[in-house]
Amino acid sequence: MSLFLIFHIIIALLSIIFTALLFLKPSIKKIYINYFLIGLTVVSGTYLIFKYSSHLTEICFTGIVYLCFVTAGMVASHHRLSKLEKMYH
Repeated sequence: MSLFLIFHIIIALLSIIFTALLFLKPSIKKIYINYFLIGLTVVSGTYLIFKYSSHLTEICFTGIVYLCFVTAGMVASHHRLSKLEKMYH
């Protein structure tokens, strides 16, 4: 297992955890940090696809599941943040 793959997995797990925490306590700063983590995960995943293209179907399926989860979390967090902003303004 390459060091880059471990880096990719750690960043992906951090973004999943951050997405869950963001839903519980949303803020615009946390949203931007999570965008960065998600982007880093996608970029490193794309690199890994080109480097290890032998398991492309498994890799793509896992990536799609990851993107669906974090996208749903980000949409829900945006919704909660806008609700909170309307309530306090």
